[in-house]
Amino acid sequence: MAELTVFSFYPGTSLVHQLDARFKFFFLIVLSLICLHTSFQGLAALSTLITAVVWSIRLPLTYIIKELRYFLLLIVLVFVARTVFSDGMPDVNLGIFSISLNGLRNGLLICWRLAFIVICGLAFISTTRSSEIKAAVQWYLTPVPFIPEKKVATMMSLIMRFVPIIFDQAKETMEAQRARGIENRKNPVYRLVKLGIPLIRRTFEHADELVLAMEARCYSESRTDPPLISHKRDWLSLLVIMVLCIALLLFRFI
Repeated sequence: MAELTVFSFYPGTSLVHQLDARFKFFFLIVLSLICLHTSFQGLAALSTLITAVVWSIRLPLTYIIKELRYFLLLIVLVFVARTVFSDGMPDVNLGIFSISLNGLRNGLLICWRLAFIVICGLAFISTTRSSEIKAAVQWYLTPVPFIPEKKVATMMSLIMRFVPIIFDQAKETMEAQRARGIENRKNPVYRLVKLGIPLIRRTFEHADELVLAMEARCYSESRTDPPLISHKRDWLSLLVIMVLCIALLLFRFI
């Protein structure tokens, strides 16, 4: 059985847990789009909001940092690339590289936006069951013509279930390699190949087992999904989010 990761559902009684999955899915999309078109002041306001959400969920901060360490490395690389290769008059010369204040600003802004989107997605996944995500996606795609909404929703639900399994398999594979002294190899390509090939093979094996299990249980798309019922708190949350987004957009153009 796969261990819980930051990409797993965490049971709770917070306000975010109690919101309708359709509203949370909408909030995720809207806030992600707004953060791409707002300034530092707007990002600070949005970051304060998502910080309060994460705090209410009670997710362990140290565990989040541990699980997202590779993403943090990516953030650092993006920041360095944007800082060094951005256009503008250089303010600091470091040999073949030059750093400008405009590059620092752009790098910080882009990395801040990426981190905000990831944290929003983390909050959504941690407070929403995969069955509710499937039902919400299916509800949104039902009016769209020529799209098999049930198949798309099922695929998204399976992806949500497979993420913890893949993380668990990666951890087991790395522990097995560590026991065999693979880390002593200096060639990073060799270590990556020895990690990637077994991980991909085991992932496909689990996928085949899942398909056989679904067929053995006569899985059908015509299933009873969890009820999606909106309450007063959902509409109040929608009002707050929309007012915040409109205020941020107006503030940007003032």
